[in-house]
Order: sequence, then C-alpha cells, then structure tokens
Amino acid sequence: MKDADVALVTGGTRGIGLGIAKSLVAKGMHVIVSGVRDAADAQGSLDELRSERKNSAQIIEYVQANVADADARQRMLDSIASTFGRLDVLVNNAGIAPKVRADILEASTESFDELISVNLKGPYFLTQSVANWMIRQQQSQQKNRYIINISSVSATVASINRGDYCIAKAGIGMATQLWATRLTEHGIAVYEVRPGIIETDMTKGVKGKYDSLIESGLLLEKRWGTPHDIGTVVAMLATGNLPYAPGAVLTLDGGMTLPRL
Repeated sequence: MKDADVALVTGGTRGIGLGIAKSLVAKGMHVIVSGVRDAADAQGSLDELRSERKNSAQIIEYVQANVADADARQRMLDSIASTFGRLDVLVNNAGIAPKVRADILEASTESFDELISVNLKGPYFLTQSVANWMIRQQQSQQKNRYIINISSVSATVASINRGDYCIAKAGIGMATQLWATRLTEHGIAVYEVRPGIIETDMTKGVKGKYDSLIESGLLLEKRWGTPHDIGTVVAMLATGNLPYAPGAVLTLDGGMTLPRL
C-alpha cells in the first residue's frame, strides 16, 4: 500500500462526494476527504469509508477546509504533503446550492458571490495549486496524475431560479478545457463529470417534483442517479481507463439532455 495512489475528494463526506470516495477506496487508494464540518461531525463518514478498505494499510483521512478560503486550501495541501508527500488524484466535488432559489430578476449579489466563491473560484485556484505541485512531482516520478471536476447538467441547462449555480457550473466546464489544454503535456489528465438528477440530501427537497418528471418521461433511463453511479465513473477516470481523451466531458444524466424529437 506504500505506493498506492493518493486522492483528494473535496466535499467528500456526503452525497456525490462520499460515493466518489467509496469508489476510490475500493480501488485501493489512500483517500483524503475534505469538508466544512467539524471532524467529529464527519466521523460517521470516515468510519464508513474505513470499513470498505481493501486492507488496513489504506489511509483514510478528513481535513476540514472551505475551498473558497485560500488559506484553508493551502493548509489542506500542506497536511496532505506532510502525511503522504504527494497527490496523484484531485476530485473537485465540493459545491453548494443557493440558500434561496430566486428568479434571476430578483436574485441577490450575496448569493451570487457565495456560489461563485465556493463552486468556481475555489476549485479553480485549488486546481492551480495542485497542478503546480503535480508538475513538480512529475520531475522526480513520471506517472499519470488526474484532475476530475464534478460539474452538473446545469452547465448547459438553464434554470432561471438558480442562475448563480448554472453560471458557476458553466465556468467549471470552461475551466476543465483550460486546465486540460495547459496540463496534458505534463502527463496530467483533466476531465469533467456532469451529473444529472442524483439522489442525495441536497435533492431531498425536490424529490416529489422530479419523481413526477421522471415518470412523465424526462429521462430515458427512468430512475434517479446515485452517488455510486458517479463514483464508478470517477474511479474509471482516476485509474487511467479513458485514454486519448484530454478534457473529456462525461454526462451522467439518464439521457435527460440527449436531444430528442
């Protein structure tokens, strides 16, 4: 296990992030999950991840960090460097929904600033720091490394009561293209995963609405997506099983955005 890959999953203690972390643990990786909760509040998720280790040598850790905070991002990376000395996989998953779903004619600058800071600026500059670190690592150990951005179908599907969220996710789409263009030459693969309707605590409040839409034909595959679905695909990417595809975007939405007549 000494040479097992080291992966960081931001927002990795619940929902999609936890599903991703579980899939990477199942691949034998050392996994660091981050979040804004106190360590005590994240303990249940850590116990769950540790129970799925392939062997006792796998290290599962939690780092409290708000990705919107530059100092917190650096402390998180310093902690990983102190424990492991390297990072092989970054999954930019942490994100928030607007506290109030407001029509774009009435939405507040406060909500916009918060969504952009957490969902776009934070992962963009975390990627910058990690990318520079990975480039330095490549100088001493040539191997494939991976950066995977979790965005949303909201990157291309307009929701007028979540404009700030849609703009942030669209920005992640362009960030993926930019980083893929810059980093591929360094042996760092950059991908984007766009989930659709995924069953998590974040979507509990709209379950009835989407149950009805799914039943009436919104999706080709008539079911909610799961964190395990997303985790399975991220694990595929993080283990090098999508060759020759810099900047690839994988849409996991049950067919929701597939053009149909």
